[in-house]
Amino acid sequence: MSRLLINESPVMIIPSLAAKIGLNEAVVLQQIHYWLGISKHKIEGRTWVYNTYEEWQKQLPFWSVSTIKRSIRSLEMLGLLISANFNQMKMDKTKWYSIDYEKLHEIEDSLQERKAAPIKENASEEDSEITKESAVPSSTKKEIPYAEIIGYLNEKAGKNFKLSSIKTRELIHARYREGFTLEDFTRVINLKSADWLSDPAWNKFLRPETLFGTKFESYLNQQEGKNKISEEDFNLDD
Repeated sequence: MSRLLINESPVMIIPSLAAKIGLNEAVVLQQIHYWLGISKHKIEGRTWVYNTYEEWQKQLPFWSVSTIKRSIRSLEMLGLLISANFNQMKMDKTKWYSIDYEKLHEIEDSLQERKAAPIKENASEEDSEITKESAVPSSTKKEIPYAEIIGYLNEKAGKNFKLSSIKTRELIHARYREGFTLEDFTRVINLKSADWLSDPAWNKFLRPETLFGTKFESYLNQQEGKNKISEEDFNLDD
């Protein structure tokens, strides 16, 4: 019998949560939840746990410190992880963490709603064929639908961008802060895929840095069927 198969405490996660927020994020969140369950640190009505990145890495030795940093930062951007500094010495930068369980419940509710959505019986072939333009549903949720946006871009453009990318999340977050919606992201992806997907020279610009950058509003307001390409259309920074 192999010693590599569950002879120590396993790291357990819920697959649907990992699909929603990212595998790394789900693992880190579960680990913090475990320690919050036994923590005695009660501050400002919350339970907190503190560790350095290096200490977290000892608990999750299959990752580098930089991977753990990215995962924690991603959870902070998602609003699932709250961080603070309650250290007595100001020079001590060890971060304290607590989970926003209300935010987590919103994600749980959205997953339950998706599972409970009725499936049409005897639907026609036309009804069952969802067009790519409408593949991303409209969103009335409070949380930013990172997974829906990145997943739709990957589907539409034939790419494999990662949900856990901090840069991509920052770009989407910035556009949402400006008031843009999921439907706006869908339209931009549709329009620019129509313009650039079949052109080998410009296909590489079907990426978050270009689509979701400072030119986002101009892409959104272009007329459908536009095929003219110019450098002014792009955020050309690699």
